[in-house]
Amino acid sequence: MAASSGGIDALRIVLGALDARLRAPVLIVQHTASENGHALCELFAAASVIPVIEAEPRQPIVGGCAYLAPPGYHLLVEAGPRAALSVDDKVCHVRPSADVLFESAADVWRSALIGVVLTGANDDGAAGMLAIRSRKGLGIVQLPDEAEMREMPEAALRLAGADHVLRLAAIGPLLNQLCG
Repeated sequence: MAASSGGIDALRIVLGALDARLRAPVLIVQHTASENGHALCELFAAASVIPVIEAEPRQPIVGGCAYLAPPGYHLLVEAGPRAALSVDDKVCHVRPSADVLFESAADVWRSALIGVVLTGANDDGAAGMLAIRSRKGLGIVQLPDEAEMREMPEAALRLAGADHVLRLAAIGPLLNQLCG
């Protein structure tokens, strides 16, 4: 899942709708100026029945847990699957970048991956969504008219399209259905 401006509230809604029996892992990129990823994890965890933790290098990625990209680090998925962190150059002017996460996750999970692009004020996530959908993964995009900032959802739809374009309140229930 990826979000930028307006994303904290949007992610709390989606995470809050996830079922405790969710079998899939959830990886999250939230663009933030904050250097305190632990506080963001606590905020998301308060809304979620699944654990929300800050991703660490070489950490195994397991179902039923949400992993947040630490501020200032790209979050990637390696074979295993395991988390990897990088301080490589910013992508779309941000680090962490949804494109980096989505592209690496698409290489590992291919058609088993679901990408979610939420509200945001740039085009991060669009190229990553294209990578997901080109490997037969599913793309879910927040309805741009409902997003606090419509640029990220619109960019994803323009470049990659989506399998589902939904109101925020419908995204979590769909993920439960697809990943239950």
